[in-house]
Amino acid sequence: MTASKPARTPASPPKAASPGRPKDLAKRAAILEAAKRMFVQHGFERVSMDQVAAEAGVSKLTVYSHFGDKDSLFAEAVRAHCEQNLPARLFESEPGTPLRERLLAIGQAFFAMVMAPEAVAGHRVLCSPQVAARGMAGMFWEAGPERVKTAFRSLLEDRIARGELEIDDPARAAGHFFALLKGDPHAQAVLGCEGSDCCEAAQAHVASVVDLFLRAYAVRGHGRG
Repeated sequence: MTASKPARTPASPPKAASPGRPKDLAKRAAILEAAKRMFVQHGFERVSMDQVAAEAGVSKLTVYSHFGDKDSLFAEAVRAHCEQNLPARLFESEPGTPLRERLLAIGQAFFAMVMAPEAVAGHRVLCSPQVAARGMAGMFWEAGPERVKTAFRSLLEDRIARGELEIDDPARAAGHFFALLKGDPHAQAVLGCEGSDCCEAAQAHVASVVDLFLRAYAVRGHGRG
């Protein structure tokens, strides 16, 4: 009898994109768009890298080459969604722009982003036991909410330096701003309650949050006009 050969252990996919040839940015964008759609429609656990590859029209190897693993792909999809709806330019201080106008632009963009049906569905995915069990909370927080809060804090610090705001803890104030913007409307949307989502109601909600924020932090004579 000849000795049987030992079974080979299947190679596991790489955990990070490998260096080498430049990555195809068009394929990367297609993968992210496919991932965002599929995670929202089917939930995290029911989406495989094979399915994302097929949806994006690329090979599974290409998906792994760009993102390493499914957890990283999910985090990148969250980051891309935030950057698309709240681009970095929105947080530039632009001292020539009145403070209230700047805050309104940020507030309206943020509220529209979190209230979009795909964002509400994505929030439910994030709250699922399957995602929580994987310890992905920190990864998601850094890719989405923390990035937005950090950018807004920088804007606040610039306006503080210009004498328009008086805030002892800009990071905490930034957290308050976005928590107030979500408020009852977002909680109702996540729970599936039928609420008023008309443009006029949304604008009134954002304006009330901005005015409350300015009453708390604006230096007299700045930002309330």
